[in-house]
Amino acid sequence: MPPEMTQPTVPPVGVGDAVEAERAAAAAREAVAKALRVVVPSGSVDAGARRRAEYATDASNYRVVPDVVVLPATQDELLAALEVLRELKVPVTARGAGTSVAGNAVGPGAVIDLSRHLNRVVAVDPDAATAVVQPGTVMSTLQQAAAPHGLRFGPDPSTQNRATLGGMIGNNACGPHAVAYGRTADNVIALDVVDGRGRRFVAGAGDPDFPQVPGLKELVRENLALIRTQFGRFGRQVSGYSLEHLLPENGSDLAKALVGTEGTCVTVLEATLRLVPLPLQPTLVVLGYPDMPSAADDVPALLGVTGAGAPLAIEGLDARLVDVVRNAHGADAVPPLPDGAGWLMIEVAGSTVEEALVHAEAVVAASNAKASQILPPGPDATKMWRIRADGAGLAGRTPSGEQAWPGWEDSAVPPEKLGAYLRDLDALMARYGVDGLPYGHFGDGCVHLRIDFPLEASGSVLRTFMTEAAELVARYGGSLSGEHGDGRARSELLPLMYSPEAIALLERFKALFDPQDVLNPGVVVRPAAVDANLRRPAARPVPSTRPVDPRDGGARSGGALQGIEKKAGHAGFSFRHDHHDLTTAVHRCVGVGKCRADNHASGGFMCPSYQATKDEKDVTRGRARVLQDAVNGTLIGGLNAPEVRQSLDLCLSCKACSADCPAGVDMAQYKSEVLHRTYKGKLRPIDHYVLGWLPRWTRLIGPFAPLVNKVLGVRWIAKTVLWLGGMDPRREMMTFAEVPFRTWWRRGGATHGVPGLAHRQVPGRPAPEGRQKVVLWTDSFSDAMAPSVPQAAVRVLTAAGYDVVVPEDEACCGLTWISTGQLDGARRRLDNLLKVLGPYAVNGIPILGLEPSCTAVLRSDLLDLFPDDPRAAAVAAATRTLAELLTEPETAPDVDEWQLPDLSDLTAVVQPHCHHHSVMGYQADEKLLRDGGAQIEVLAGCCGLAGNFGMQKGHYDVSVAVAENALLPALRSAEEGTEYLADGFSCRTQAVQLAGVEGKALVEVIAERL
Repeated sequence: MPPEMTQPTVPPVGVGDAVEAERAAAAAREAVAKALRVVVPSGSVDAGARRRAEYATDASNYRVVPDVVVLPATQDELLAALEVLRELKVPVTARGAGTSVAGNAVGPGAVIDLSRHLNRVVAVDPDAATAVVQPGTVMSTLQQAAAPHGLRFGPDPSTQNRATLGGMIGNNACGPHAVAYGRTADNVIALDVVDGRGRRFVAGAGDPDFPQVPGLKELVRENLALIRTQFGRFGRQVSGYSLEHLLPENGSDLAKALVGTEGTCVTVLEATLRLVPLPLQPTLVVLGYPDMPSAADDVPALLGVTGAGAPLAIEGLDARLVDVVRNAHGADAVPPLPDGAGWLMIEVAGSTVEEALVHAEAVVAASNAKASQILPPGPDATKMWRIRADGAGLAGRTPSGEQAWPGWEDSAVPPEKLGAYLRDLDALMARYGVDGLPYGHFGDGCVHLRIDFPLEASGSVLRTFMTEAAELVARYGGSLSGEHGDGRARSELLPLMYSPEAIALLERFKALFDPQDVLNPGVVVRPAAVDANLRRPAARPVPSTRPVDPRDGGARSGGALQGIEKKAGHAGFSFRHDHHDLTTAVHRCVGVGKCRADNHASGGFMCPSYQATKDEKDVTRGRARVLQDAVNGTLIGGLNAPEVRQSLDLCLSCKACSADCPAGVDMAQYKSEVLHRTYKGKLRPIDHYVLGWLPRWTRLIGPFAPLVNKVLGVRWIAKTVLWLGGMDPRREMMTFAEVPFRTWWRRGGATHGVPGLAHRQVPGRPAPEGRQKVVLWTDSFSDAMAPSVPQAAVRVLTAAGYDVVVPEDEACCGLTWISTGQLDGARRRLDNLLKVLGPYAVNGIPILGLEPSCTAVLRSDLLDLFPDDPRAAAVAAATRTLAELLTEPETAPDVDEWQLPDLSDLTAVVQPHCHHHSVMGYQADEKLLRDGGAQIEVLAGCCGLAGNFGMQKGHYDVSVAVAENALLPALRSAEEGTEYLADGFSCRTQAVQLAGVEGKALVEVIAERL
């Protein structure tokens, strides 16, 4: 043994102390958790690393790791938890959906999540037009409860389908319709609260003595002049505390004064809110201007329209943001717009359509716009509002593709000064060399703007820019925050906006409620530094383990591979996007929380496991936070850590986040990458070999399919095989086709009812009688387990006048290898696929995919795994779904020779496959069905099987729960004669196994009606 190997290992100086300190801290955390578990028996108390990572950040730039996360199940548990924490002097941050962009919802000590259980609408009183809600109630839930009474809650931030009313009260949220209905503060009647002293009281209006809070009456009377001159100067002055509501002329309203205190003074237990009538016939006016400042200049003129036709909302939209939408979601995502590079969206209403149109025309007449457009309620108006709703996520990337960050995303000035302020703000950004996409509530003078601060290394530019921006907005008499609160992003800058006397008054006000400073410390009063606890600078680059390129002739040494990666720009991420490394990729999640929205309300597919569990662990954002912490390396020990596996375990790899997430997070690819890194060169779980190699097994089973089906038809044998293969024995074994499609085709089976199609085509061979060639690509699932689908495709394509080409050689897309993180194997199969399909694609021959998940690989993952291969680009561009092939002008059949059969006899429950929704989009299929006369119910959300996910051990219960979100209720309630339509093999499998309902693919439905 070499001498150096015999020496004892001596830790560096200080390491032992650090280890001992962490042990002591862990013991202290567990002591707090233990005390809390006694008083929170029904809820959850968790001091584990994974849970703490999930709650260490919100939608801001900041990361503050809590010691413990508490999810009280009842109000009594919440009160008891607060009492324990107060006695232990542990800081408390109350949190709703965690969508705060200023760092308002993160803090040390305990984070209490009120959204999991305390989320009920307690009562709606239609006569009084009021509602009582718990703090964790999602705003859209209140809207649904109030709507049957013709009522709604006025303020409606763009995050309304996941933002909680407690969070809105904390930040004094507003939203587009604040022009008509005011801020949250203007719609709060009373608050049932407990303060930092442990006092519980109901805050309301009308009593200038403020008996609930000793000393508050004197505080107000001693500072009347200061409050009148520095607070409440214009509608969107949200920064600091809104002490103007305490003035006698404003009703001595303590409830409104506590709105916007960001959890630093009280914790809300219940809130009584004012409701307003639903607007009738909301109509959207879109006005075009040369630029955004010019649009802002016109706001005062539009605010001058009063009476019944007064604007309900005036929103600003920049051309660059619209371009981002087009690039991300296609041209159809944006309706035709008036000429301009900046637009105002103005909503008006009327008792009738005609009256609303008159009001809209009055707005156009009052404007100085260069062009205009009026959109009645309908799909185009919905698209415009969707652009606005997704602004926080879409603006997270600049036009050049750089990551843009919050911080100065919420400034506000009096509306008459908005145009000049925007010009000066543009000049400030130009001087710093930073960029962003402005938009916002221009009717209130509020601007949302995320900026590409260079946060990879430090927050120095953020600090200096924010300081100058604060000075700029103060010169305009504006507010650092217009609706999101100050949080950790802006609280330190309040002295640039307020006098020293006003700052001292804020401190005295908080001290009346929370003298020990345990409620959300570091926010508003005695604030943390703007550049303290920034999340991104702490993230470290992740070494590359990019899969071997099969064209490189085998594995390379780590050093050689690293060199290749640096040259290619992959830097630690197997899939290449506009983010070139895994660290940047996982930090793409900016926490807007759209993944938490109810699929039924939002029409999205995102995070099916979260829809079932409602646990932050199972939402895209929660998973991204754990991955961020793993690459930060401060709480979770790297991507191989058990906390990462726990977080990703229930990810269905549905890819819905890649389409539905405004920031474009693709958790399916991140999961695949983590699995690739975790098991590279190691023994994998058995199901990775059984399910991950499924196409390989189907080929081997093919000749013996009748025998295999007979043996596996014995239930105890099937259950044993399932258990041994890492699958849930409650599942049923799949049935293998006795004659796979490719065998059927080779044997001339296509001549059965399709004369003249027994030949096989090769690239370059002329099509008979000038018919357009189409490559019928048969994936492993369709070939070996659902051959009726490609057989139906042969019938439909032939009837439509296409010349069907079935390549001689097999072309597997490697989907199951990708989903199990076997990326080396996936690339080998895709390389072979490119050899088979590439020649057709480069010659302009369309490729028809039948299985949505496999088709999606060719349209997305193929490009990301082979970013520099022209064959990959050609195959992706040539690949079509059936609906796309039949309807797109360049591939559609001649309408004079063939038309879609009449589908008016079809009534169907339709389950779009998640990958179909996410990568290709289901619009073409839905339009084809409706144009054909079909009566359809299109479901939103995953079926729950999701390929290998629902088959794996430990996933069955969640798989069934996901199916209960939409699929199973729809099948149970379907009328007799209703068919189940699903192109996805997994979707059809789930329906037959859980509901006994046989499904059909779209092409089968059409073939039956030829």
